[in-house]
Amino acid sequence: MFIKSIPSLLTLGNLVIGMVAILMSIHGHFNEAALLVVIGMLLDGLDGRAARLLHAESEFGKQLDSLSDLVTFGVAPAVIMYQVLLSHLGLLGAVLAIWFPICGTLRLARFNVETKSSSYFVGLPITAAGGILATMALTRPVLHPAIVILPLGMFILSVLMVSRVRYPNFKRVAFPKSAVVLVPLFVVIVFCAIKFHFIRANWIIFGVLAIYAVYGMLRGVRRHRIRRARGMSSNDVEMDGEVEPSSPFREM
Repeated sequence: MFIKSIPSLLTLGNLVIGMVAILMSIHGHFNEAALLVVIGMLLDGLDGRAARLLHAESEFGKQLDSLSDLVTFGVAPAVIMYQVLLSHLGLLGAVLAIWFPICGTLRLARFNVETKSSSYFVGLPITAAGGILATMALTRPVLHPAIVILPLGMFILSVLMVSRVRYPNFKRVAFPKSAVVLVPLFVVIVFCAIKFHFIRANWIIFGVLAIYAVYGMLRGVRRHRIRRARGMSSNDVEMDGEVEPSSPFREM
């Protein structure tokens, strides 16, 4: 019985990490808070794999995962960005801080009700958006003018979450069973490396996730141009043979 609970415990661990990240950012520990969001990303990928490995997938687990994701990748990154920069923008900053988790909530709700593909996500996953935002907040000292670039980037990430842009789904990529043991060890090693300044991982993580976000946008533009050139509507079968899934959020 305990074995079947492991995926849910990993998901709850992700939720705890999100709450701790919020508290740490409130107290000014922005680097550590952003790092916790990144560690939460690893746990988020691990709990689903553990559920499939242990044959413990359930509707309860899916809903628990969404609620945890909202805290760790929706609320926590928004609080980090608010503490780092948005608090200086008055009402606009408050609106942006609220707007991001709202879009994340819509993204998660849409994901839970629409037909899913094993090869792609519709809209930027909140996990990636939250990781980008948390690490992007740490780039403020080198961005000029950061007071314009960072809020604009936050708004774009929010819109991408509720867009119809497709992103590759790496969650179904096969990994050896030993990953269940090795991933937590990897998390500890990365945490220690960053904590003691052996590496500047925030830039690496931000760069990788930003490339993922931009890739989806460029791919979406390319698909749109090809569809127009072929005279195809958005309801037609597209160039890769996939059909756009129906959704109550289609117009978003």
